Amino acid sequence: MARKCEICGKTAIRGNSITRRGLAKKKGGVGKKTTGINKRIFLPNLQKRKVLINNRIKKIMVCTKCIKSGKLTFPNRVAISNTN
Repeated sequence: MARKCEICGKTAIRGNSITRRGLAKKKGGVGKKTTGINKRIFLPNLQKRKVLINNRIKKIMVCTKCIKSGKLTFPNRVAISNTN
């Protein structure tokens, strides 16, 4: 299964992990120096969720941003009423 959100299409991004040493100039040092650069991958935060698609329950990989924004309809979601 691919590391891809099936709603928005978010995938992994390549970048660098930069190692530095020294004290920043505003803290009284002579500035930070780069001592190493390593390649790395930034992975999306994917969760496996059961979702209603065309009135059928389907398990898909979805990023947390899509879950929070409410782009999905989950099965058996019942509104809890506050009755005191």
